[in-house]
Amino acid sequence: MGHGKETPRQKMIGMMYLVLMAMLALNVSRQVLDAFVLIDESLIKTTENFISKNKDAYFAFEQAAAEQPAKTKPWLDKAMEVKRRADELYENVHNLKVEIIKASEGEDTEVIQEGEIHHSPDHPIKGLDNTMVPAEIMIGAARDGAGFALKGEMEGFRDYLLSLISEEAITTRESILGSLDTSDPESGGHGKQGELPTTWEDHHFAHLPLIAVISLMSKLQSDIRNAESDAIRYLYSMIEAGSFKFNKIDPVVIANSDNVTRGNEYRAKIFLAAFDTTQKPIVYVGEYDSTINDQGMVEYSMKGTLGQDYDSVPVAGGRGIYTVKTSANGDKQWGGIISLKRLDGSYTSKPFTASYMVSEPSLVVSPTKMNVFYLGVDNPVEISVPGYPADALRPSMTNGTFKRSGSGYIVNPTRVGESNISVSVDVDGTSRSMGSKPFRVRPVPDPFATLAKQKGGNYAKSKVLQEFGPEATMPDWFEFDLSFKVTSFTMGATVQGFFKRMNSTDGTFTGEMRETLRNLGSGARIYLDDIKCVGPDGSTRNIGTLPIILN
Repeated sequence: MGHGKETPRQKMIGMMYLVLMAMLALNVSRQVLDAFVLIDESLIKTTENFISKNKDAYFAFEQAAAEQPAKTKPWLDKAMEVKRRADELYENVHNLKVEIIKASEGEDTEVIQEGEIHHSPDHPIKGLDNTMVPAEIMIGAARDGAGFALKGEMEGFRDYLLSLISEEAITTRESILGSLDTSDPESGGHGKQGELPTTWEDHHFAHLPLIAVISLMSKLQSDIRNAESDAIRYLYSMIEAGSFKFNKIDPVVIANSDNVTRGNEYRAKIFLAAFDTTQKPIVYVGEYDSTINDQGMVEYSMKGTLGQDYDSVPVAGGRGIYTVKTSANGDKQWGGIISLKRLDGSYTSKPFTASYMVSEPSLVVSPTKMNVFYLGVDNPVEISVPGYPADALRPSMTNGTFKRSGSGYIVNPTRVGESNISVSVDVDGTSRSMGSKPFRVRPVPDPFATLAKQKGGNYAKSKVLQEFGPEATMPDWFEFDLSFKVTSFTMGATVQGFFKRMNSTDGTFTGEMRETLRNLGSGARIYLDDIKCVGPDGSTRNIGTLPIILN
């Protein structure tokens, strides 16, 4: 295949191709033509392998883009442009192959099915030895055939790929140059007697039988996909190429908690903000000194002897894992030095300091709305224990049930009285009690009757007639999202000297009530009483009387 990344299969096909070309110059026998058919089939299979590998490379790009979009996007954009250009050039070569076969076999040839070439014993190419059609299309009588434009496209694609590859990537550049080589042959040829091909176009398309030209064009397609593969694999390698060129190194300490209860462990991760997981930094914990070297740079070193005055920290995945058993309460200060090897083999060291607080276990239970629990509603509660993550807490309660809700819990008491919330924590597989806290359980307070959000009093008649009926309104101090529905009430009014009572069984003004209201004059008094409502728990409550005076 003419470049540095040939597989044994490619080398074998290339050698067979050279032998057949030499035989072709001597004699165009049927056996030679049939051998070109085999070569073409092998080239197509090789190209399919490249296409499959390239798909895997593009998939790897997509995965990298999902994980590190900012770092990957510039290289992904270039890779997709390589794909677009490779697909365009590959398809152009395919279309030229189709054009040559149709020109030789006829527009209705069964070799071409839905734009694809299906050369088989059932649908063979009859004009395998046709030397006129390929030359007419690819060279042309005025030497203006499609082969000259194709050469320009190959060179344009090659130059674009090389513009993406750094000069230092010698192997990749040589491979692409070999795959997309469009230079004129130095000597020798396969032309007619007394003639030698002098150009790349003549070498590939002049005076050759049709099947040889088709095989050559299949080889070009294979070379296009091979060059595409070289380019996208180089681009993928560039995603991480600059990751280790640090211009600043800062130590970072991340602890699982800044507060630790006595008797438990303090655990922290120590690592450099820009780090290489393939390297193991050296982490020491203890007191250290700093000095100024001859170049005016600060250098750090540990005090005393390793194992006595300071300790080393185990490292995993580029991070130091520091663990210490706590005992006495109080603020704990600690620090040390972290060192990482440079590209030249020397080490750069940075100091770090951190602190943590050791305290007694304590329990915090915070009702998010009130200091009591109410029956029949969801009572939101937040529970935390300083020094422990939320997933380590195990709350329980008497006279009610718990359920998770977002970052907190929902409490549903069972009956009026008292409820106790207890919390334990899981520490290394062991449950430890953090204490309990009592709460009062009360029924939901009664709502009060309103009409048009008013507790009775003076109303314009038009305003009363606009309403559906009285409403059950919760007190302002009750913070829960809870509503009662009025189910029935009685309206009383003096009509023509007689007191008249009317009943509503659905909680809204009846037609009779509305007619009475329309006929009442200014100053008339109306009484909405025996107002009953139902809450979410299904219980019925009588919320009394609502006096109304019409203006």
